[in-house]
Amino acid sequence: MIKESKSDRLLKMFMYIILVVFSVYCMIPFITVISSSLSTELSILRDGYSLLPQNFTVDAYKLIFKDNTIYKAYGVTIFVTVAGTLLAMLVTCALAYPLSIRALKYKNKINFYVYFTMLFHGGLVANYLLISKYLGMKDSIWVLIIPALISPWNMFLLRNFFKSVDESLAESAKIDGANDIYIFFKIVLPISLPALATVGLFYAMGFWNKWFEAMLYISDENLFPLQYLVMRIMNNAEFANQLSSQISLPNYVVPTLTTRLATTVVTIGPIIFLYPFLQKYFVKGLMVGAVKG
Repeated sequence: MIKESKSDRLLKMFMYIILVVFSVYCMIPFITVISSSLSTELSILRDGYSLLPQNFTVDAYKLIFKDNTIYKAYGVTIFVTVAGTLLAMLVTCALAYPLSIRALKYKNKINFYVYFTMLFHGGLVANYLLISKYLGMKDSIWVLIIPALISPWNMFLLRNFFKSVDESLAESAKIDGANDIYIFFKIVLPISLPALATVGLFYAMGFWNKWFEAMLYISDENLFPLQYLVMRIMNNAEFANQLSSQISLPNYVVPTLTTRLATTVVTIGPIIFLYPFLQKYFVKGLMVGAVKG
């Protein structure tokens, strides 16, 4: 066993200190958001934001969770995120894997067709007519899932990763009598977990943050996703604040700023806990890339 020199230990200690300082520096904004969301509106207007709550209160969270609508929105968003991510990964992999095989006929033309959709878009009016009139998905939870099942960018990421898989694995399996579906599910997907975790996180973030489609196609409050409902709450708080300033209510300020901060905590809190479960796959992906050179 090689003994570390004093200079190596000092260098390692120095790097650890830099990483700790950088981590704390990155955490300060989020801590500030949490503490300010637990402060009163007047204290923020008077003293600004701080790392510790000023005049501790949960009025902003009471405003957000005042009825059961927010819980329904959480359920809708969780369903859309889970179902959408699983379906999107299935469809994206089903398109990316065949396009990564050299022997596929018309592969270049299909690649260009997918790439073309990244350059040109049909437009908002055409999209609205297609989804609401011809597909009949208005006021349906599937309008938040089905139109976003394929992302050309994510598809090309997976395709490039599948192309890096050694073709001799598939050829050996075919010699043993395996078909393409067996090879895909039993050989290619298990060794592609780093890429699947990365693309899956991209899809999950996209589905979790959906609000524009809800504004266009959904009028039923029971189907509002979390992000759209939070936006409505913030707009209502801003309107109430303007109204209170005109009426001049004594000793009361609508918690507009604190509500915005509280909505940030409410909306991003659950999704950030997804990363620790995927971290090992990111690390594994870096190691595999290093070994392959």
